[in-house]
Amino acid sequence: MEFNLKEGITYTAKQVVERKDTAAEYGSGLVEVFATPAMIALMENAALKTVLPYLGDDHNTVGFEVNVKHLKPTPVGMKVECTATLLEVDGKKLVFNVVATDEEGKIGEGTHTRYIINSKKFMDKLNQK
Repeated sequence: MEFNLKEGITYTAKQVVERKDTAAEYGSGLVEVFATPAMIALMENAALKTVLPYLGDDHNTVGFEVNVKHLKPTPVGMKVECTATLLEVDGKKLVFNVVATDEEGKIGEGTHTRYIINSKKFMDKLNQK
């Protein structure tokens, strides 16, 4: 299937950091700051939403690789956002640049790779496990 994906398209996902988003809640640390796994989830969500409108109802994407740095802490109550930019389309492989910021500046950056899937075929195969 052909998709109308063009390098350079972007999407920005936004949220306010809540207690459930902290390292203490995730178990990835002991302090109440925006957890690295929560930042990665926001990055993946931004990448997903960048391309989802172009895929049609039968297709989706799944995360494959994340290579990011978490540069600065963000406290509970602060707004965070992540902008994903589609850098490369190689068949079903999609590579994104992801940059996360809070109200004071950049808190994370890196790349994220996703693959286009046919949702039904993917789930059918998974259910055979």
